[in-house]
Amino acid sequence: MASPTRKRQTLPLPTGAEIDILAVLWRLGPATVREVHEELGKDSGYTTTLKQMQMMTEKGLLTRSERFRSHVYEPAVPREQTQKQIAGDLLKRAFDGSAKSLVMGALSSKPASSEELTDIRRMLEKFAKEKGRSK
Repeated sequence: MASPTRKRQTLPLPTGAEIDILAVLWRLGPATVREVHEELGKDSGYTTTLKQMQMMTEKGLLTRSERFRSHVYEPAVPREQTQKQIAGDLLKRAFDGSAKSLVMGALSSKPASSEELTDIRRMLEKFAKEKGRSK
């Protein structure tokens, strides 16, 4: 039997449509298909959202439980873990493994506020200290 850590590592990367659904669930918390569909506000039909969420459950991206005769869905893994997985894949495929290129690409595509830059600097300093690379 696979350990939970191993299972997490083998989850597939979510598609763009799946990320949209995950974002709704991260914002709302556990929700029904109807709630997710209404929040998405897309032109596609309810059954499309239902099918997508069923497929995401089969892939291990969502979990489903029952509440008052309704199926309630929630992400199978925390937002941060999914973001880390997506960032790692993007880093490898699009930035040739260069964290510097990834960060510069992100900052040049949408400029950060001075508060965000201060937070980024603080996070980098903390990361460097934790990794034993402080000045």
